[in-house]
Amino acid sequence: MGALLEVVDLWKRFGALQVVEDFSFVVAEGEALGIVGPNGAGKTTLLNLVAGDLRPDRGSISLAGDDLTKLPAHVRCHRGVARTAQIPRPFEGLTVFENALVGSTFGTSGRLQGNRDAAAIDALEQAGMLGKANVVAGALTLLDRKRLELARALATQPRLLLLDEIAGGLTEAEVLELVETIKRIRATGVSIVWIEHIVHALLRVVDRMMAVDAGRKLIEGDPLEVMASDEVRSVYLGDDIEAGP
Repeated sequence: MGALLEVVDLWKRFGALQVVEDFSFVVAEGEALGIVGPNGAGKTTLLNLVAGDLRPDRGSISLAGDDLTKLPAHVRCHRGVARTAQIPRPFEGLTVFENALVGSTFGTSGRLQGNRDAAAIDALEQAGMLGKANVVAGALTLLDRKRLELARALATQPRLLLLDEIAGGLTEAEVLELVETIKRIRATGVSIVWIEHIVHALLRVVDRMMAVDAGRKLIEGDPLEVMASDEVRSVYLGDDIEAGP
């Protein structure tokens, strides 16, 4: 598999606080990478840098060789980068279908395959929300709001999907249900970078795991080996990560 996402020597500071420091990693075409770390480790900032919500102070970000470093978030979305937010933010007065249609209408630019309605419907089907297409988004449960976050991102027809703690706040049964949805999405060939505190969810999906601490990469590799390492266990498994079964 060739490299899809390449992040090289990324740095980001907020005032006196260095949030991301000398950070590099690669995600291959079709690969799923999990990222773990305690609160404040810089995980969401890292995702914001890749998505274009923040600009790095130094370093580069490229997608399939296309330099994204200075491009705004909406242009990166047009190039194939989509993300979900930790707290779902649907257009509550619109239906589920209309929310997905926003993604297929404004997030694809010249990459749209098929028409906008068909792309929205396909995204809802992948996310398990087609049966609720006519429900007003403001009436959805938390699980369905998270599914709608997925659908809106998928409607942009991404090559790279960034997931930010999408399993947070769900019951154990809902987490497992969401995992199966993400597995199906992953099987379509979309590359995934998934930040999550619920480690057993990651272990069911990702090929590779990366642990971060204080804005720096601590270790990466086989998910089970990463989570079993003495350093990761001592730093992360105390108060911040639900190891799960």
